[in-house]
Amino acid sequence: MSVNSATANVRSGPDTSNPVIWQVEKYHPLNILQKKGDWCLFEDFEGDRGWIYKPLLTHTKTVIVKNDKCNVRSGPGTDHEIRFTVDKGVPFKVLGSKEDWYHVVHADGDEGWISRSLVW
Repeated sequence: MSVNSATANVRSGPDTSNPVIWQVEKYHPLNILQKKGDWCLFEDFEGDRGWIYKPLLTHTKTVIVKNDKCNVRSGPGTDHEIRFTVDKGVPFKVLGSKEDWYHVVHADGDEGWISRSLVW
């Protein structure tokens, strides 16, 4: 699953009375481990765990950059122009794929292609 709001609070437990331990941005992918009422315990690409309110999630396919300084290109391949560079932890919505490349868009509208080897 992935985050469907601009930002979402990650809590230490499944209730708003639990402290916020960090926040995630739109399209952040999550591996759901457990559900408790309207709350989901998840693990992210770095192995961090937390609780998030289920109505803030969607089944939209997303990825997150797992390396520093990754190129997002104008097409699926290293022979295509670099549109922009992103750092570790930047999430994207997946628009499509071709071979070992994902066509992605960021929440701010930046769009391009990124190698599958660079994302989780």
